[in-house]
Amino acid sequence: MLVIGIAGGSGSGKTSVVKKIIRSLPKGEVSVLSQDAYYKDNGDLTQAEKEKINFDHPSSIEFSLLVKHINELKAGHSVEMPTYSYVTCRRGEETIPVHPTDVLIVEGILIFVDKELADCLDLKVFVDTGADDRIIRIIQRDVHERGRDLDKSIRHYETFVKPMHETFIEPSKKYADIIIPVGGSNDKGIDILTSKIRQTLKESKKQQ
Repeated sequence: MLVIGIAGGSGSGKTSVVKKIIRSLPKGEVSVLSQDAYYKDNGDLTQAEKEKINFDHPSSIEFSLLVKHINELKAGHSVEMPTYSYVTCRRGEETIPVHPTDVLIVEGILIFVDKELADCLDLKVFVDTGADDRIIRIIQRDVHERGRDLDKSIRHYETFVKPMHETFIEPSKKYADIIIPVGGSNDKGIDILTSKIRQTLKESKKQQ
């Protein structure tokens, strides 16, 4: 199994890159684990406490479970990926079954920061998008998907997202094997990565 890690700042276009890769490959050939599914359950906190959660700090993520799931998939076992709501800050009762495939994509802002997780990744890709583009996407997502108004979204960006990006995410770019500028708009960069995945799938089928 080839394990590809796709990292980058919040709002950088990581999810768009992953979706374009999957659409260009045969159905069922690639599986995906999202770091966002592994946030710790904080549903019992008060609303005031929930608003202080720093989702951009490594301590907010249960990396140990994510690493466990990667290793189980590599061993040929299916896993149940958690679901998570940013609105309630709670894990959902439902899970998403993920089955072992020849290629596994792990996507998230902090996946290069945790050493044990980073060591699981055979190929590290960093989606590098400018701050202006990222903040626009972040605000749009916060307002439409996460129940924050404009003022709260801006405060959240200034308090958590920007300093954590500078402290953890941007420095982790040095670990990347491939850097894709401007996110999902970089079709050439995505094509290069997709070609690598196709080659891996081709070699895997020859060995079967």
